[in-house]
Amino acid sequence: MTTDLLMALDLLVSVLTAAAWVGAGVIAAARRPRTAAALFAVALVASLARVWSVLALAGAGWWFVQEKITFVLPLLVAASAAATALAGPRVLRAARRADAASRDAVRAPVVVVPLLGAGYAAAAGIVQTFLIGYPADPGTALLLLAVAAGAVLGTWRAMSTHVPGLRTATAATAVAAVLGAAFVFLPSAPATAEGSAPEAAAAMGEMGSASHDHSAPGGSASAMGGATRPVTDLRGPAVPPPGGAVRRFELTARTATVTLSSGRKVSAWTFNGQVPGPPLTAEQGDLVEVRLRNADITSGVTLHWHGYDVPSGEDGVPGLTQEAVPPGGEFVYRFVAAQVGTYWYHTHEVSDLGVRMGLYGTLVVAPKGTAATGVDLTLPVHTLGGVLVTGDRDQPLVRQAAPGTPVRLRLINTDNTPHRFTLAGTPYTLAAVDGTDLNAPGTLGRVGLRLAAGGRYDLAFTMPSGPAVLRIDDRTDSVRLVPASGSPGEAAAADNASTTAAGAGTTADASAAPATGGETADAGAAPTAGGQTADWPELDLTRYGAPAPTPFTSRSRFDRDFTLVLDRGLALTNGRPAYAHTVNGYAFPNIPTEVVREGDLVRLTVVNRGRDTHPWHLHGHRVLVLSRNGHSVTGSPLWLDTFDVRPGEVWEVAFRATNPGLWMNHCHNLSHADLGMMLHLAYKGVTTPFHGAHGG
Repeated sequence: MTTDLLMALDLLVSVLTAAAWVGAGVIAAARRPRTAAALFAVALVASLARVWSVLALAGAGWWFVQEKITFVLPLLVAASAAATALAGPRVLRAARRADAASRDAVRAPVVVVPLLGAGYAAAAGIVQTFLIGYPADPGTALLLLAVAAGAVLGTWRAMSTHVPGLRTATAATAVAAVLGAAFVFLPSAPATAEGSAPEAAAAMGEMGSASHDHSAPGGSASAMGGATRPVTDLRGPAVPPPGGAVRRFELTARTATVTLSSGRKVSAWTFNGQVPGPPLTAEQGDLVEVRLRNADITSGVTLHWHGYDVPSGEDGVPGLTQEAVPPGGEFVYRFVAAQVGTYWYHTHEVSDLGVRMGLYGTLVVAPKGTAATGVDLTLPVHTLGGVLVTGDRDQPLVRQAAPGTPVRLRLINTDNTPHRFTLAGTPYTLAAVDGTDLNAPGTLGRVGLRLAAGGRYDLAFTMPSGPAVLRIDDRTDSVRLVPASGSPGEAAAADNASTTAAGAGTTADASAAPATGGETADAGAAPTAGGQTADWPELDLTRYGAPAPTPFTSRSRFDRDFTLVLDRGLALTNGRPAYAHTVNGYAFPNIPTEVVREGDLVRLTVVNRGRDTHPWHLHGHRVLVLSRNGHSVTGSPLWLDTFDVRPGEVWEVAFRATNPGLWMNHCHNLSHADLGMMLHLAYKGVTTPFHGAHGG
């Protein structure tokens, strides 16, 4: 049984346990001994099942049972034992007799109060797990214990005018509540998390509360000591490396109404009046220079280069690496296009709203000196105005290609949630993931490709003699490739001509321009999708491709070791209480900053004990996947910048700290990040003159 299923089963059993105990108490108070006895038996069995489910879940890791072992089960076992000892014999005796005297006896406080008390204890466990979240601490435990005890005392007092030791019990309950509140609400000393070496306690990665004050105003030295440098010094060069060209782009953020391919009009936030923004292309070794202007986005705007390891001062994180560009302002980004592959850019100011409204675009870097051949389509997928679009098209993109033509489809998920892609009509390979080529990728056919929010897949194949259809989420045709007459060379030349006319550089972007050349929006000329794809199995990336040497493995000695436990719970986020998405029990900006030194080998263990999927994204670094759910990668090495951590999953990834700066480390479901699931990773000695907070 998977951890996800065990978590669901444990939730079901916990609810059944609480309901059975409370039901037994209520029915006993209603003078129905036989029904009360039946519910008492159900409650006992459910309590034992809860113990089993927790022990089974413990096999997945301490993170999944910490609050259950330290607080929930002890409270439940103690309350259940008390109910069994005090109420059990009386209920069973009354059920056997079922006379008037027995019915009166079963409603006595000595029966009803212990049964309801066990129910209150079981309910307190549910509140701890699903409302307060990970981890249980003395403060929350005392508060919940006080609430449960108060409920017991209140029930007892409502049923009887005489409660032995009421004043003493009430005083003890009040003391527990006050102590618990003090532990929970009194501020603790700010701290950062510096991780641990493998031989140290893993909990070092979860220590303390956060300090995001990386420097005093003006970029003065931080409390970390040693030589310091401001993040504003970590910028890209002004001139390209030898042999490189300068690629200059201008992007102006403004509100506009965009028209989709169907004619539907959508109010949007745009770059240069279009969604997606203009496609940016470069060759490896070029200097990319982008001048960002803000016309009228009142919340401000920045540019973050998703998956691209730019210098920290170019990363576009407001409040950390720069201030957000206000209306009328501008900011110039410069970086060397060192990484080949498929990437994208988007605003990082109020990013949940900004990206959703359209402030994003594509970035493709080609190898140096390579000529464009065949069909190369860049396909950002987004939900705009409630409609799923590929580029700016809410209808299938139809393109002709001669059989034998090389085809590359660059899939980019710019949404907050994963999408599933299928390609019918041709065998293909998954050539690259998150911009990095896979080693010896095998041929794929009837398989589904789940793409994390923010992630990218490059699919490569040779155009077949029949149609090929790319489908999203098993229901929406995104791209239809149909055979064209003529040789592959003639088709490629025509394709490149139409691409140049669209202004998309060496790749064709699905939103670059209206259909020209071999591209047509005539759905009548497109093939019908070949059958259903929902039953196609999902590709396991950790087993795809062939192994290859990597600079480090799970057996390497790590200089820093951080554990991030993802959950939901009550927490302060930006100074306000909220039902937040939390990391180690905290929400931004109170999550400890992860501190590393340049050259460190760093391992991140990311645990999802919640019910939501979290696409995890570290800025400025690719991570190598070491394992998922305890199983090592057996296929091609996976170098990712975004990886989906599903409910119950545990990912171990690692990276070499070779890009000094201050970096975001967050869930790329941007609504989750907006509700607290983000933190900073800081290189020791790097400071910021900015406020250290973040606009979302």
